[in-house]
Amino acid sequence: MYTIKDLYDLNHTLAKDYLSQFTYPWEALKGIKDFILELGPTLGNDYEEKEEGVWVHKTAKVFPSAYLGAPCIIGPNTEVRHGAFIRGSALVGADCVVGNSVELKNVILFDHVQTPHYNYVGDSILGYFSHMGAGSITSNVKSDKKLVVVHNGTEKIETGIKKFGAMLGDYVEVGCNAVCNPGTVIGRYSSVYPTSCVRGVIPENCIFKNSGVIIERKDD
Repeated sequence: MYTIKDLYDLNHTLAKDYLSQFTYPWEALKGIKDFILELGPTLGNDYEEKEEGVWVHKTAKVFPSAYLGAPCIIGPNTEVRHGAFIRGSALVGADCVVGNSVELKNVILFDHVQTPHYNYVGDSILGYFSHMGAGSITSNVKSDKKLVVVHNGTEKIETGIKKFGAMLGDYVEVGCNAVCNPGTVIGRYSSVYPTSCVRGVIPENCIFKNSGVIIERKDD
């Protein structure tokens, strides 16, 4: 439930071939910067290199006060709104929203991802049509600075990395002011209640409630 194949439809990202090399999504985090630097010069005439290492699709809208740090790629029809801070190593797909005061660092955002208001997303991968509510963040370093371990019930998966925010599967909804602690993995079509403190693996088609209770989503 936490492999790349479990979480993502790779047809909705320019990182398809890159991610296909790995079994677990966090294995891709270390190489995002180098991958973007290799991909950028191959993108063709639909993209403009605004400055060294910063490629923006001609249909994207980047507001004047947004900061785009190298290397990064901004996809077609994406909006990067006022005050957004892209620190670098960010691949942002098509039809995305990077909103006001949002900070991105070492991330892959699939197509149609929305991070519209006051979000911090670091060392994370956000799947197709995933959405982070206002003020929700990915916490990417443990308070004790130890290597991140993914907890799946009683199972503990050693990642071997210090910086690891969250892996959101396709169509995941994260509620306002929720915190995804280091090593969070949320399966496809799952939702997180607002103000939740999330940790570990949340299966697909589930709802994570404030108390940490996880229930299966049922069709109306």
